[in-house]
Amino acid sequence: MLRGTGNAPSSRDGQSGGAGTIPALREEEAEAQALVPPAAMERFRMGYAGEEAEASSGCDQQARQQARHYQLLSDLQALVKDLPSSSQQRLSYTILSDLALALIDGTVFDIVQGLLEIQHLTEKNLYNQRLKLHHEHRVLKQEMLHKHKEAQQCCKPHNMSLLKAAQQKELEAMEQRIHEEQHMMDEKIVLELDQKVIDQQSTLEKAGVSGFYVTTNTQELTLQMNLLELIQKLQQKESLPRRPFP
Repeated sequence: MLRGTGNAPSSRDGQSGGAGTIPALREEEAEAQALVPPAAMERFRMGYAGEEAEASSGCDQQARQQARHYQLLSDLQALVKDLPSSSQQRLSYTILSDLALALIDGTVFDIVQGLLEIQHLTEKNLYNQRLKLHHEHRVLKQEMLHKHKEAQQCCKPHNMSLLKAAQQKELEAMEQRIHEEQHMMDEKIVLELDQKVIDQQSTLEKAGVSGFYVTTNTQELTLQMNLLELIQKLQQKESLPRRPFP
């Protein structure tokens, strides 16, 4: 039953009873609105406004990313001109565009920087190991020559030829041992550096950098080295420290 119908004019007064329902409907609408808590209405309004703001923010973000991608691609195309013509031919627009896309947020710059630091530390460590081995070999040889000299000073003349022959054989054996140890060290250095290359290829592939995957193909390695060179030059061009792209 509608509220307020008791105050409506009677049909006995010559007016229609339906006219009295209009104020009642308005009262019922107000009552229905009163049932919705003001906080809920406010959240609804704020949520709607938030969706609009989020959509606008998303468009701005996309526009900034597109501008960033275009700028990086343009810089890469300019840097490629400094490479040999054979390398320029392999660095297609698609490869450069994909590389620019991977560089947008700056993460790849940090990854490459970290990989290069690890490589430099590895090279320095291996160099120091080889230097240490070379020093040890030189000390051993000097000690042997000193011992031979003392032996010759104490040797009787008629035994000198036999002594020198024995010492020469001992010296040749030591030189052979030194040669083998140096060869083993060089092989170890090559293997460790090759492993670092594999680690770099795998890391950059996982980071989504176009052109990087584990390979020993000479042409592909040259391409990857060119890509690394471009990344480094572009990083220098942007003058570190960089502000992260939002």
